[in-house]
Amino acid sequence: MKASSPASRYTAVAVGLHWAMAGLILFMIWLGWNMDDNEARYQLHKSVGITLLFLTIARIAWRLLNPPPPEPATLKPWEEKLSHFVHIAFYALMVIIPLAGWLLVSISPFQISTVLYGAVDWPHLPFTSGLRQGNELLHGIVENIHSKGAWVIIVLLGLHVAGAVKHEFDGEEGVLKRMMPGLFGQTSPPSPPARGAVVAFGSSLLLFALIAAAALLGSSGQASGLAKASGAEPNGNWAVDYSASEIGFSGIYDGKPFEGVFGKWTAQVAFYPEDLSSSAVSVLVEPGSVTTGTKLYDSTLREAEWFNTGAFPQATIVLSGFESSGEDAYVATATMTLKGRETSVPLTFELEINGNQATLDGSAVFSRKALDLGQISDAGASWVSDEITVTVKGTATRTD
Repeated sequence: MKASSPASRYTAVAVGLHWAMAGLILFMIWLGWNMDDNEARYQLHKSVGITLLFLTIARIAWRLLNPPPPEPATLKPWEEKLSHFVHIAFYALMVIIPLAGWLLVSISPFQISTVLYGAVDWPHLPFTSGLRQGNELLHGIVENIHSKGAWVIIVLLGLHVAGAVKHEFDGEEGVLKRMMPGLFGQTSPPSPPARGAVVAFGSSLLLFALIAAAALLGSSGQASGLAKASGAEPNGNWAVDYSASEIGFSGIYDGKPFEGVFGKWTAQVAFYPEDLSSSAVSVLVEPGSVTTGTKLYDSTLREAEWFNTGAFPQATIVLSGFESSGEDAYVATATMTLKGRETSVPLTFELEINGNQATLDGSAVFSRKALDLGQISDAGASWVSDEITVTVKGTATRTD
């Protein structure tokens, strides 16, 4: 039965969720129209979308545990039905649109990672890896659901606001004051006691934490420990000081320099300045240990489009064919095997040996195309330079 007197207010939590989500939805609409070719805004769009999804879950649970106040008695039957439809449609779209966006990112062949607010890795939806190639129709359908759903939200928002304003200023029992926060809602009855906060918000937070933990466990589980490097002389005569050594890389992204390093690698070094033909070096690297200083780049580089660390947790570099090119200067052939692709380029380096201590500084230039890196998203090197310089610096101690 409808209320015959001014209806009670929504709970304070419902009021807070309503206005917080309204603000986020308006911000998302603006962001969706203003994020082309803007990496930061694109990531923020995904972050806010996931936030809205879990706020919606919490809000639905809260509504079930804390039923809303009854509709005013002055509402006509068709107005009550329209209001009910708008609310149901809102809740449905606030679940469907973020899920469609999540699916869209998951099936994209570009495989750009999602890092929520630059801090939390967010996984792709499971069982979507087989949908990333040759599914233009599916991609188009999901993209339309995501983008056109936003226009439906705008229409529903207009109906919602128009209805609230009409009933507030048209001589009927107002409904707006029931949802106004703070001083704006003072003239309406007090908010009823709330219940179920732990269930509503705890379940949403638990689900969020489980999904985020799955992404974290997935990335940490890719590296199972480095095996002993092979391909060099069985008994190398130099021991690398890993704390003072580094394998890095650099290139150009969006017209600006970028660089990174690999945190986990091992090397077997057999180097004889007086007998270069007997020298050989083998390096084993975990590409998943990459760090660039930007979490988004680290996560994206681990995707199948780039290092594909899930399928190829290790890469190898073998140095052979050493020749002297000057005083303390050398050149060797560096053969890299990454993602099952092999390519060879010259590596030039300077090596200073003082007694049993040696200091190395070298570099080699590899082609992304030759190693099948980023060839779906940026085969033409419009964003990331094709030439990537790999550098190696460090010290070693002679052991023989």
